[in-house]
Amino acid sequence: MRVPPKSTPIMGAHLPHASSHRWARADGKTRRVATKDDCKKEPGELAPHVDRSKCEGKSDCVRVCPYDVFEVRRIDDGDYAALSLFARLKVRAHGMKSAYTPRADACRACGLCVEACPEKAIKLARRT
Repeated sequence: MRVPPKSTPIMGAHLPHASSHRWARADGKTRRVATKDDCKKEPGELAPHVDRSKCEGKSDCVRVCPYDVFEVRRIDDGDYAALSLFARLKVRAHGMKSAYTPRADACRACGLCVEACPEKAIKLARRT
């Protein structure tokens, strides 16, 4: 098993090395996978919001989330209909997949999903 470097780039950001982290290989890149110690907010304080016009359903968010907040599945008909023509073509080109947050109330705002998303389709926002 290969030991990860002290600092690993993830989409332009550097995450410090800590012995409590797990490491995973996704798309040929070393990525840090959060542990429950990384997430300090109370559940439900912030929630991930997925921009369906940007999401390509690559599942990086699913792999890094320690609370299983995300799932990637076929885009809902209503969400698909609300997209622009360009976004609909993009979604079709990527297999009609999109990330959803059925367990958003479990989110503890560690932000790893935001860092892991190659399309920058995920933002953390206060729940209303």
